[in-house]
Amino acid sequence: MATAQLQKERQLQREVSRLVGSAVPGVEVLALELTGKDRFCVYVDHAQGVDHALCGRVTAALRGYLDEYTVEVSSPGFDRPLRTREHFERAVGKTVRVKTETGRARGVVVSAGERTMQVENGAGPVDISYDEIVRANLIDEGTNG
Repeated sequence: MATAQLQKERQLQREVSRLVGSAVPGVEVLALELTGKDRFCVYVDHAQGVDHALCGRVTAALRGYLDEYTVEVSSPGFDRPLRTREHFERAVGKTVRVKTETGRARGVVVSAGERTMQVENGAGPVDISYDEIVRANLIDEGTNG
């Protein structure tokens, strides 16, 4: 992903997180992904779960973006997006897939520190700075099926 696009995505996520946080209490914006030149998807979570009505309330809060963007609001699903230290703290012991500006990693989250998270993939632990992460997701390791 081009650096300018990544910066735009991060800026949009900060704006959208503030807006949604004040307009729809209890909703956490997990991630925002630009899915095209003029469209983005917002992944949200809530302690009581995410349903169609909640997605509608979040979409309504983002009405100001609809002139410039097509906006999709989604629940995190099994491959929950991870972007912040708090997300990685909750993922310790779980398998993740991480894409950085320079490469990719897959493994178990060993720790989530102040500025980096650590993933173990069998070849020794690897430190990854949160600032370098372009995308990261839990890998669903549910039951066989």
